[in-house]
Amino acid sequence: MHHDAAPVITTVTDPALADEIAAVAAATFPLACPPHITAENIAVHIAKALNPQRFSEWIAADDVDVIVAQSGTDGPVIGYSLLVHRPPEADDVRAVVPGAQITEISKMYVVPDHHGTRAGGQPAHLLMDAALAAARQHGSTLVWLGVNRGNERAQRYYRKMGFTVAGPRTFDLNGTIEHDYVMTRTP
Repeated sequence: MHHDAAPVITTVTDPALADEIAAVAAATFPLACPPHITAENIAVHIAKALNPQRFSEWIAADDVDVIVAQSGTDGPVIGYSLLVHRPPEADDVRAVVPGAQITEISKMYVVPDHHGTRAGGQPAHLLMDAALAAARQHGSTLVWLGVNRGNERAQRYYRKMGFTVAGPRTFDLNGTIEHDYVMTRTP
């Protein structure tokens, strides 16, 4: 049982891990969704946007990093972060995230029973440290993320990690317009 093993953080280079990361994504994405989002919309989003093929493409891409937390060396994946090292595409985000060298923390999820403090540190904190380090390595001057306005717990966590609200953004989740905050910090 790996459960108490210290989390090991690595930047994924092997697309063979895509299936396992996609499974973690499918398990954790619904937990961050506000209650009004239907199970059907969640399922469609997971099937389209969080499938193993997408993770394989992200692992291979030069301007994307997939970082995982594993429970011990070669243990199960217990969390992941997806970093996109390019300026945001959406106008409402570009308005509040200026600059050419930008990193988006597109996703950061940890399996629920692994949130607590443990030997070696909290997986979420370790993933965030690794994400900020990767942004610095890419020469980014600003890191941003979107967080649902209804997700107070995530907002509190990101504030604790040094992020502040820069402005609003909207996006379409399978036909439902969602309202987020854009939060930023220097890496």
